[in-house]
Amino acid sequence: MKAAVVATAGGAVPEYQDFPEPEAGSGRQIVELVATAIHPVVRAKASGGHYSSTGQFPLVPAVDAVARTADGTLVYTGDVEEPWGTFAERMAITMALPLPDGIDPVSVAVGVNPGMSSWMPLTGHADEHGTPDTVVIIGVTGAAGGLAVQNAQALGVRRIIGVGRGADDLKHVAGLGAETVEITGTKEADAAAIGAALDGKAPDLVLDFLWGGAAEAAFQALAYVPGAGTTSYVEIGGAAGEEATVPASLLRSRPFRLSGSGIGSFDMRRYFVQVAAYVQLIADGKVKADAQAYPLSEVSQAWTAPAGPRPVLTVG
Repeated sequence: MKAAVVATAGGAVPEYQDFPEPEAGSGRQIVELVATAIHPVVRAKASGGHYSSTGQFPLVPAVDAVARTADGTLVYTGDVEEPWGTFAERMAITMALPLPDGIDPVSVAVGVNPGMSSWMPLTGHADEHGTPDTVVIIGVTGAAGGLAVQNAQALGVRRIIGVGRGADDLKHVAGLGAETVEITGTKEADAAAIGAALDGKAPDLVLDFLWGGAAEAAFQALAYVPGAGTTSYVEIGGAAGEEATVPASLLRSRPFRLSGSGIGSFDMRRYFVQVAAYVQLIADGKVKADAQAYPLSEVSQAWTAPAGPRPVLTVG
């Protein structure tokens, strides 16, 4: 079969070439690819640098996909055993979530992975504490950040504060319904800007796609905002750095809970339930991410395309 193959670790560009057929072991079925997106986590895993990377090369990159079963049913899927992956004409899967009739496969392929990154902590907070009143999204101008705004709106969050860079990108986020705060990378100035936006009231939930210095600025701002209720701070991505210093005074001066959200931290039973709910949000048009479709044969061009709508590889 044909597949997008990464030969070695270190950020090599996948090449469209022949690869052995997947093996349908116990509990697996063979399905045909329809659409699969090039997410940041896909790039990280393909480079060998992600915490979930196995170091096995050559490999076909994989996170999730829309596929067609032998009886023609469109399903959302993942859990493809390496070295096989979703960037291939066929894959062997265990998970198969049937999709609603008429749904756009590209919308599912591009939206589920970045959307679930915020949907899980948002719904987890709502289940445990009720719908948050105020949510801060750090790194709001990326695809996942934009979906986080839409997700918070879908859950009925009253106030959404989006923190990020780029006046034009922040203008787009404002159009989605968020108040915006522009940061520059200067910690003191960024802390002041975030603090001014909070206006003396601590948020219920912070979703952080950046970490690094951006997180340190947020910690500094939060340390000066009083609040009797707990602020839950959820680290989702590390685009601004893998390390951040957490001031002890923040942990002692107010109710504050710090956690991470990623595929290794989820209760997978709850994850599968929420994936189904999220696919329905996409089907209903309540959340949407921009995509640029490429045939699987053009994976190298898609992988190296300039920044813009997220690339999605398609077959058929």
